[in-house]
Amino acid sequence: MALGERTPLALIDAAASGRLAVGEAITNLAAADIAALGDIKLSANWMAAAGHPGEDARLYETVKAVGLELCPALGIAIPVGKDSMSMKTVWEQDGEHRTMTAPLSLIVSAFAPVTDVRRTLTPQLRLDLGDSDLILIDLGAGRNRLGGSCLAQVYGQVGSQGPDLEHPESLRRFFAAIRELAGEGLILAYHDRSDGGLFVTLCEMAFAGRCGLEIDLDALGGDDLLGALFNEELGAVIQVRHTDTDDALKVLHDLGLGTLSFVIGSPLGANGYLPAGAAEPTAGGGVAGAGGGGGNGGLGQGPIRFLRHGTPVLVGSRVEFQRAWSETTFALQSLRDHPDCAAEEHARIADSRDPGLHARLGFDPEEDIAAPFILAGTRPRLAVLREQGVNGQVEMAAAFHQAGFACVDIHMSDLIAGRIGLEDFRGLVACGGFSYGDVLGAGEGWAKSILFNPRARDQFQAFFARPDTFALGVCNGCQMLSNLRELIPGAEHWPHFVRNRSEQFEARTLMVEVLETHSLLLAGMAGSRMPIAVAHGEGRAEFRDGDHLRSAGSRVALRYVENAGGIAERYPANPNGSPLGIAGLASKDGRVTIMMPHPERVFRAVQHSWRPDGWGDDGPWMRLFRNARVWVS
Repeated sequence: MALGERTPLALIDAAASGRLAVGEAITNLAAADIAALGDIKLSANWMAAAGHPGEDARLYETVKAVGLELCPALGIAIPVGKDSMSMKTVWEQDGEHRTMTAPLSLIVSAFAPVTDVRRTLTPQLRLDLGDSDLILIDLGAGRNRLGGSCLAQVYGQVGSQGPDLEHPESLRRFFAAIRELAGEGLILAYHDRSDGGLFVTLCEMAFAGRCGLEIDLDALGGDDLLGALFNEELGAVIQVRHTDTDDALKVLHDLGLGTLSFVIGSPLGANGYLPAGAAEPTAGGGVAGAGGGGGNGGLGQGPIRFLRHGTPVLVGSRVEFQRAWSETTFALQSLRDHPDCAAEEHARIADSRDPGLHARLGFDPEEDIAAPFILAGTRPRLAVLREQGVNGQVEMAAAFHQAGFACVDIHMSDLIAGRIGLEDFRGLVACGGFSYGDVLGAGEGWAKSILFNPRARDQFQAFFARPDTFALGVCNGCQMLSNLRELIPGAEHWPHFVRNRSEQFEARTLMVEVLETHSLLLAGMAGSRMPIAVAHGEGRAEFRDGDHLRSAGSRVALRYVENAGGIAERYPANPNGSPLGIAGLASKDGRVTIMMPHPERVFRAVQHSWRPDGWGDDGPWMRLFRNARVWVS
C-alpha cells in the first residue's frame, strides 16, 4: 500500500491536487512487484469545508477530475472511501468572531497484490555492484512548477502555478517501464519524486546508502536551478549499473519516455569516487560489510555535489545534509522521548565508521537440520501460549510448524479452567504482542496469573521440571517467563524486564550477536551476528546490583551489538538500555530461553527489511526453530 496527498496545492488548483495525490500514490507503489497498473485499487478520503465560499465548487471540480477523468483513463477503480465535510471551525474569542477553514484535501490510499515481495525496490543506493548511473524520469516534462511546494512554504509563499498531471498516458507508460526494468533486474534503487523535489529525493537515496552523490544539472536544461531541484512534479530517480544504462534508456524510449529521461549523475564513495567490486562473502552465506548500503561500510562521509556547467552550485557532505533533514525529528524526539536517547541517535548520523546492517553467520541458514525428523512423519506437540492481547501466536506457530512441530493454540483461560493441560506437550512458547494492553508490567501480570493460581502453577512447575521439555519466551512472553524463574530450574539469576530507557515503544530492525550458552534453541549459532526485529515497550533488563548482573553473565545468550560489532550501549542499537546489551538469556541446562527480540517475525528471508543478496528462502533465525525439533528427537 502507499499514500498520496498534495493538500497545499489545492490552494492554487484543487483539481491538480487531486490528480497529483493519485499520481503520487502510484509512483510510490511502483516500487512493488505489481503485475499491472489495473491491479491497483484506491481508497479516497475527501476533506472539505462544505458551504464555505468556493469550496463546494472546488470539491466538485476535484471529484470530477479524479473520479470521472483520471482514474478511468488509468484503468483504476475507487471502490471505497470516506468524507469529512466539516473542515471549518467557528468560535468567539474576546468578543471577536473567528473562523479557521482547512483547504480541500484528498488523501489517496492505494492497494495492490504483490507478485513477489523479494523484488520490491528500495531507495537504498548500492556501491557494491560496480559503477552505476542515476536516471531521472521527469513526468513534469521540464515544467518545473514550484507552486504549493515545500520550497515555497519555507519562504512563506504559496505560488501561482503548481505541478499537474496533464497526460495520464505518461503515468501509465511510466508504471509499465518501471515494472519492465525491474523485471529484467536493471534497477538497483528506486525513489519517487515528491515532497522536496529532486534534491530531497536524491539526498534520501544517499542517506539510505550512506554515500555521496555527484549530480550534473546540465541535462535538465534552462537556468532555473531552484525549479530543477525543488519542483514536486511527478517522476522518479532510478539507479542502474553503468553497463545497463543504454538498455534502461532504450526501454524508456520504447515506451515513449525517452524525452523525459535523463542521466543526471552517480553515487560517490567517501573520497569522492565510486569504488567498484562486490562485497566479500563469508562463511555460512553471510556478507562482509554488507551494511545499510549493501556493502557501503565506511563510506558515510561522501560529498553530495550538484554541478552546472562543471561548476558546483550546491555542495555539502552527506552528514551535513542528513543533519538538516533530521533536525525537526530530533527536536520533537528530544521533547517527547528521553533527550539523551534522542541525542545519541542524532549523533549517529556523523559516524562514518558505521557499516550498517550485515550478517556474519557461523552456519548455513539453508541447511535444514530438521528435515530427517520431518520426513519421519512425526510432529511433536508444541503449546503456543497466549494471554489477553497477545498477537504474535500465528507467526510463532508458523515458524515452529515449518520446523516440524504440531502447534496447538492455548489461551491462559484454558489452562486456568483445566480444559487443557501441559502434560502432553514437549515444548511451550510464550508469545509476544500486547498482553493486557501492554500496560506497565504486563508480562509480570501474566506471570502472576500463573503464580497465584494453584492449578496453573502446578502445571507450569511440573512442565519445567520434566527433563524432556523446552520453552521459549519472546517479548511479553520473555517478561512473563522471567517472572516465573522460581519455577524454572537454573533461572534464578534472570533479571526483571522494565520500561525502556527511551520511554517509548521501540519497533526496529537491529543487530544481535549469539553468545555461547547451553541454550538448545541457539545450538551451533554462537558467534553469529545478524539482524532481528524488535518491538517492545519494556525490554530493559534490570538487576538488583552488580553482583546479580555478574552472576547472570554466563546465562546471557543474546546481546545487542553495534553494526561495527561491539556491545551496544548507545541508543538505538541498544533499544531499551539493558546493561551489556543483554537481549536474551538461557537457563542453566539450556532448556528454557527468553529473549526480547522477535525471531519468529524474521524466520523467512523475505521478512527482513534488509538482507544480503545471497540469502535463499530461509532466514538465519529459522535455525532456532529447527534446533528445537532436532533436540526433541
